[in-house]
Amino acid sequence: MINIIWFLLLLLGISTAALRGEIHVVTQATMQGAEQGVTVAFGLIGIIAFWSGMMRVAEDAGLMQALAKLMRPIAKLLFPDIPNDHPAMSAVLVSMSANLLGLGNACTPLGLKAMEELQTLNHSDEQATDSMCTFIALTTSSLTLVPSTVIAFRFAQGSLDPTEIIGTTVIATFVSTIVALTADRLLRKFSH
Repeated sequence: MINIIWFLLLLLGISTAALRGEIHVVTQATMQGAEQGVTVAFGLIGIIAFWSGMMRVAEDAGLMQALAKLMRPIAKLLFPDIPNDHPAMSAVLVSMSANLLGLGNACTPLGLKAMEELQTLNHSDEQATDSMCTFIALTTSSLTLVPSTVIAFRFAQGSLDPTEIIGTTVIATFVSTIVALTADRLLRKFSH
């Protein structure tokens, strides 16, 4: 559906430019957008590589496991149906730790691994478990202490103080996480 909406928006824009006799504006905008996309991408490559490497170092050094160990009591409250010694609990904890550090794209493989492990506890291929829904709510709302990906974007765009958003990000993501968990618990009551 979203592809159809995007196509219609593009078609409307090109048609409007053609009807106004300014089709060259479409070409200009396309070239400027492509140039800007490449510039931003190159600016982010170094930062994402750095944070992905830091994530790997943190994993190898046991820092992610230490953070996960600190988060285990909270995770046990959030995911009571996952056994402590099951690989799903470890995968969920490592993914949550990466989200706390705001590692964005570096979190994706960890989240996929966590969902894969959660699926091993699921008796149905058609319906998500409560733990899967809670994990999705947490990952989507993503409490973030250090928004490294956003800082990287701001740095790539020449921000004078790319880290000034840390305080507001912590507050906003804390609120979004509370709302997501509340919605998860409320909707869970209606589904059973």
